[in-house]
Amino acid sequence: MPERDDLTRLLEESAAGDETAAARLFPIVYDELRRLAGAALRRERPSHTLQPTALVHEAFLRLVDVKSSRLQDRGHFIAIAARAMRRVLVDHARSRAAVKRGKAEARLSIDDVDVAAVDATDMDLVALDQALERLAAIDERQARIVELRFFGGLTVEETAVVIGASDRTVKRDWQMARAWLRRELARDSDSA
Repeated sequence: MPERDDLTRLLEESAAGDETAAARLFPIVYDELRRLAGAALRRERPSHTLQPTALVHEAFLRLVDVKSSRLQDRGHFIAIAARAMRRVLVDHARSRAAVKRGKAEARLSIDDVDVAAVDATDMDLVALDQALERLAAIDERQARIVELRFFGGLTVEETAVVIGASDRTVKRDWQMARAWLRRELARDSDSA
C-alpha cells in the first residue's frame, strides 16, 4: 500500500472526476481488494453469480465515488473497502431476492457463522445488513467489528489492528454483537 496521503489524494482526485487518478489508483489497491473479495465470496454459495473480479471492480467503483475519503491508515482503507464490498453483496442479494420473490429461504443464525469458512448459502444478507444498520445506531464499534470480520474476512487480530483495540475487546464485542444480531434476526424472521 502506498503512503496514506498518496492514497487519499488519489481517492479524492478520482472522486472529483479525474479519470487518470482512478487509473493510477486501481493497480495500487487491487491486491488488497482482491484479498477482501476472496474472503467475502468464500462465504457465499458455490453457484454465486458474482465473481471475485466483478466484486473487486464494483467495490472499487464505489470507493472512487466516495466524496470525503480522508484515509487515516491502511486499516481505515480496509474498513472502507469492506463496507463497499458489503454494499455490493447486499445489493446483489436484494436483486436476487427480487427475482425469487415469494420463495421462502432458510436462514442461517449468526451463531452458526464461522468467519473463517462459512457456507452462507442460506444467509439472508439483506436482513443482516438491516440488523447491522440498527446495531450501528446503538454501538458503532460492534457493527464495524461484524462488518470487518464477516464481510472483510479479517481475523480477531487483524480486526483489532484496524479498529485500534485489543484482541480481547474485539472478542468481547464480537460475542456481544453476535448475540444482539441473533436476537434481531430471530425477531425479523418471526415477524416475516
